[in-house]
Amino acid sequence: MRKLDPRGRAVVIALTAAQAVIGTLTVRDISKRPAEHVRGPKLFWKIWGGTNTLGSAAYWLIGRRK
Repeated sequence: MRKLDPRGRAVVIALTAAQAVIGTLTVRDISKRPAEHVRGPKLFWKIWGGTNTLGSAAYWLIGRRK
């Protein structure tokens, strides 16, 4: 296995931290929002939106009702 150089390691750490923040904000919004303001099951969005960036983006673009 190849080791990352310090710059590559910093990029990985920054991206991981950003995903953690985005996932936390997504799950927090889903938890506070009434079920009728979310398209589909809230549990689905919490799992998908809280675990990856694509899921979070999908929730913010599609999963929320205005």
